Amino acid sequence: MTDLLEAADLTAALKKCPEWEYEKNAITRTVEFEEFTEAIDFVNDLAEIAEEAQHHPDITIRHTKVTLKLTTHDAGGVTNLDVELAQRVDNLVD
Repeated sequence: MTDLLEAADLTAALKKCPEWEYEKNAITRTVEFEEFTEAIDFVNDLAEIAEEAQHHPDITIRHTKVTLKLTTHDAGGVTNLDVELAQRVDNLVD
């Protein structure tokens, strides 16, 4: 099992992922697209990355907005696995 990030480590990690916010033992980000189909394409691309990492986000799709929530359930909060996946998501979006 991966260890939870300490508060200082989490703060430092979020500086590298400024689009993500810490909220209730998880980090979250909402990405907005022009069209619904773009949002779905993004989720499909994300699914491949998540499967490769064997770490899966909670995903909420609301028309053109996709909200992602990352947490390591086994550890009960945010770990390096979440931060690494967040960085990969940021690379996918940018």
